[in-house]
Amino acid sequence: MKPGLPRKQKGAVAIEFAAVFVIFFAVFYGLVSYSLPLLLMQSFNQATAEAVRRAVAVDPNIDDYATTVQDLANTVVQNQTNWIPPAFNFAAADHSAVYANGVLTVRIDYPTQKLTQVLPRLVLPVVGPVPNLPTNLSAISSVQF
Repeated sequence: MKPGLPRKQKGAVAIEFAAVFVIFFAVFYGLVSYSLPLLLMQSFNQATAEAVRRAVAVDPNIDDYATTVQDLANTVVQNQTNWIPPAFNFAAADHSAVYANGVLTVRIDYPTQKLTQVLPRLVLPVVGPVPNLPTNLSAISSVQF
């Protein structure tokens, strides 16, 4: 071997690629897996707020005001969340509108277990589960009449 020339490093590039790929994949997967729940939360907050806004416009002098307001709020939430694909299993049971004592409360509680059916949870060394989400994604809006 001649002095001054580097020795051949067979396989070094493959080892470096494998190490770097794992890091980049973890960052990319984290970005994607946390973006989806954030998008859902924004949509849920928008849907509950819009339901409350539209309920304010209902005439309080009509017969069966409480039922009308609740039905309207549920319909608005359903319309606002129509974009969610069927694979996410978002159902009418995940949201509610309750009018009691002059207060309308619109709530969405989406179990994150349904979300992990679409986007699997990875367990990364040192980091732990990705995405690490709470049990439910919840949004609540209310208005007092």
